[in-house]
Amino acid sequence: MMMDSGQTGGHAIIHHILPRKSVFIRKAAGTAHREQVIAANIDTVFICMSLNSDFNPRRLERYLSVCWDSGSMPVVVLTKADLCEDVAEKLSSIEAVTMGTDVLVTSAIEQDGYRQILPHIREGQTVALIGSSGVGKSTLINRLIGDELLDTQGLRNDDKGRHTTTRRELFLLPNGGLVIDTPGMRELGLWDAAGGLDKAFSDLEELSACCKFGDCTHGAEPGCAIRKAIEEGTLSEKRLESYKKLQRELSYSGLNARQLENEKINRMFGGKGETKQAVKHCKEKNNR
Repeated sequence: MMMDSGQTGGHAIIHHILPRKSVFIRKAAGTAHREQVIAANIDTVFICMSLNSDFNPRRLERYLSVCWDSGSMPVVVLTKADLCEDVAEKLSSIEAVTMGTDVLVTSAIEQDGYRQILPHIREGQTVALIGSSGVGKSTLINRLIGDELLDTQGLRNDDKGRHTTTRRELFLLPNGGLVIDTPGMRELGLWDAAGGLDKAFSDLEELSACCKFGDCTHGAEPGCAIRKAIEEGTLSEKRLESYKKLQRELSYSGLNARQLENEKINRMFGGKGETKQAVKHCKEKNNR
């Protein structure tokens, strides 16, 4: 969107709406079945996660899935390194999650603790910072701008950050790049992100292609390549569980309450001969 305040006393005039080349979308928070656009025309998304109590590899898988689907390039930014005593261990724990994605470690209390981010923000390009509340997004933007433009707050007693940003803002950086600050996300539901999920879990996609059966559920089937990888220790059970959870969630997105209930019934009982009648009964009841 191209805008100009001109001589209108601060009121902006929209001259042209740019076509979208990328769009970061999540399922709207709460029970509503609708999408919410977080930002559009982003070149790079900084997925911010602090190295204290906010650190969560499973959440990072979710963020990467949505980011890959958006058409933007993800970069993982681990903040608050000064509060972590085992940085190397935590980096090792997300190696399988961040395959092919740059991972940057930052610390706001160090004078140059943010400079490694600068090469990822080039003149004329737009980046967005996303992540949970209190991971240090606003502090990081203040460092990039070189001024305390955004309010920041300290940690709570439980070592978690406080929710500070309440709206999305676009800032011009000294190097000519643009950065979007977004409010902390308590929820990041998937919305039509199948392509991003496949990209974020490309290791499982490659393994599943080697399973004996094309419709393998990676449970008790013989010749399951994924179960073999878990037994050999090259793949974690938690990563498989996360993949299945996100697949289920993706299949539910966009469904109304009745469709959602039918889908859950199908997943619980579908394909089992002894329960087909029960499924039929439940569906008939839901459709009355």
